[in-house]
Amino acid sequence: MLDAQPTSMPKPPFAPFSQTSAHTGKEKLKDALDGAEVVVIPAGFPRKPGMTRDDLFDVNAQIVRELVEACAQAAPGAMLCVITNPVNSTVPIAAQVLKRARVFDPRRLFGVTLLDVVRAETFYARELGLLPGQVSVPVVGGHAGTTILPLFSQAVPPPPSSLSADDLRELTRHTQDAGTEVVEAKQGKGSATLSMAYAAERFCDALLRAMAGEPGVEICAYVASDARKGLEFFASKVLLGENGVEKILPLGQLSEIEEKQLQKAESDLKTNIDAGLNVKLG
Repeated sequence: MLDAQPTSMPKPPFAPFSQTSAHTGKEKLKDALDGAEVVVIPAGFPRKPGMTRDDLFDVNAQIVRELVEACAQAAPGAMLCVITNPVNSTVPIAAQVLKRARVFDPRRLFGVTLLDVVRAETFYARELGLLPGQVSVPVVGGHAGTTILPLFSQAVPPPPSSLSADDLRELTRHTQDAGTEVVEAKQGKGSATLSMAYAAERFCDALLRAMAGEPGVEICAYVASDARKGLEFFASKVLLGENGVEKILPLGQLSEIEEKQLQKAESDLKTNIDAGLNVKLG
């Protein structure tokens, strides 16, 4: 941007334009993080055909560990939003790193699972002949395979009688497998990108609005939680506030099918969480 009349422009910190800077390389990482209020971590090795999110564990665990260590030093009070897969395990890794640095605040650590909500709402809206923005579907559990559980029984608007139990099971399966379908469709040249970017923007927008004092901001996220016994982390609806997670909202009434699916999800999720908690931090 070129200023033709520099003397007529207000000077920082009163300038009406965003102040930005760019940093490259590991040696500049702490400079990039210095003073940050929100840190988003999408870095990681993408999935290829035949790979699950868990197959990314070893390489991505190291990436997340290094980034969170830098964040703990340069921006210990930041809202930390983890996108790097496998989220079910990388968020527990991030928590362990922050605990070791004695800066862990469970309200400020998020696994961004909103892509599952975006997918569930898209597929559900298609069945109802509506636009995705006209429906709401909470998604709980985690962010991989069977741990992804859309609660269509709590969808708005409610499922019509024309949608059978088998139809709802298929919608659940489609939501769980959508990421794999994208990887296969791209033939090894990447995973979900634009949809993930949209979900990340939607999540960060909600977080920033809450941080700015907007009341009643609710969103699904994978956080430190006591929603389910025996699980230290769980994705569900949370109420956001100026300091992050203000309240973990109740799961509400589940259908009989969803309750059975959740029991299966919990077993797989616990395995994922334990994998993250047992990583040696060095």
